[in-house]
Amino acid sequence: MSDRKDTSYPKEKIRILLLENISDAAVRQLKDAGYADIRRVSGALGEEELIGEIGDVHLLGIRSKTQVTAHVLAHARKLQAIGCFCIGVNQVDLRAATQHGVAVFNAPYSNTRSVAELVIGLSIMLIRRIPDKNRAAHDGIWMKEAKGSYELRGKTIGIVGYGNIGSQVSVLAEAIGMKVRFYDVVTRLPLGNAESTRSLKELVSSSDIITLHVPETSQTKNLINKSIIKHFKKGSILLNYARGEVVDLEALRKALDDGALSGAAIDVFPWEPEKNGDRFETPLQHAPNVILTPHIGGSTEEAQQNIGQDVSQKLLQYLEKGMSTGSHSVPSLSLPPHEGAHRILHIHRNVPGVLSEINLSLSRNKINILGQYLKTNDEIGYVVLDVDKKLSTAALKLLKEVPETIKVRLLY
Repeated sequence: MSDRKDTSYPKEKIRILLLENISDAAVRQLKDAGYADIRRVSGALGEEELIGEIGDVHLLGIRSKTQVTAHVLAHARKLQAIGCFCIGVNQVDLRAATQHGVAVFNAPYSNTRSVAELVIGLSIMLIRRIPDKNRAAHDGIWMKEAKGSYELRGKTIGIVGYGNIGSQVSVLAEAIGMKVRFYDVVTRLPLGNAESTRSLKELVSSSDIITLHVPETSQTKNLINKSIIKHFKKGSILLNYARGEVVDLEALRKALDDGALSGAAIDVFPWEPEKNGDRFETPLQHAPNVILTPHIGGSTEEAQQNIGQDVSQKLLQYLEKGMSTGSHSVPSLSLPPHEGAHRILHIHRNVPGVLSEINLSLSRNKINILGQYLKTNDEIGYVVLDVDKKLSTAALKLLKEVPETIKVRLLY
């Protein structure tokens, strides 16, 4: 059976809102699938602005700046899914999305290479003290000297978080002759000759360069603070291309000024401007041998194209086939179409007896179920039903009346 592109209502009535300069690759993929009502906004929207736009939107695409709060989701009466065209999903209230039956997708792997390459490039720049020499040259001062400049070969890079990006950094670093050590709260299989450490203190005390690749959680907030910085190897370098709350920037600035650390590269900050051209301030401005970048670790043409294709494909698979693989809110289901059937998607609060009520309601009305799939998480259950085409309208009406129902959709 060929892949379906039909939905329960005309594609021209499906509204898609894409914010924050999402890649043209995503737009092309959505248009190629037959969706024409696509609105693009160059920047992020604040909460009240987003509430004003979200009411009739079926698919929302964002990057890292737009905050999709519980208050926003309460006004999103037609929203089926949110595509986070980036690595993280912490900008979305996932619990609220789950409670409203809104699927949330992201692209956790698509820009790993872009970040990993930049980390290696920054390491070379910092260990050679290029930022200071560059600034001096711009000021008309000639600083041709070798003092304080080193090769990466033979140095130790300490990777905090050995996931998708951290392991890529590991491979690239070893390829240019570095020793690789890492620390992760989860047991990870080392790649190549990389070595794991038992603690963060052990890692930072033995590394020439420390690079962070961890999510933003309550456990990682201010992970790098004045207490842990005391254990850094003297003259070492810190890179944060992970999340803005992971490093105490005031403590880092003091360590740089005191000479405890010889350099840093920071891409993410506790507070970041909403759009290009806005005023930006950080304690690290004008610090010696520091590279500051505006949250562009994964911002390459290749990465944005990969992310655009990845997330838009997930949105289409969910909208057109009910496949929720990769969702952070709706339980993951992936199944082929059933010949000669109409498919209905039912999302409900996860309490005992709902599936029995669904089956009982349909059987009472002599509606034959040709296929049925259920997956649950702590909050909700997701049921995909394939029913006889002739009876699908009646089945849809009955399923809307099942207690604990959150959302019902006739897929095709």
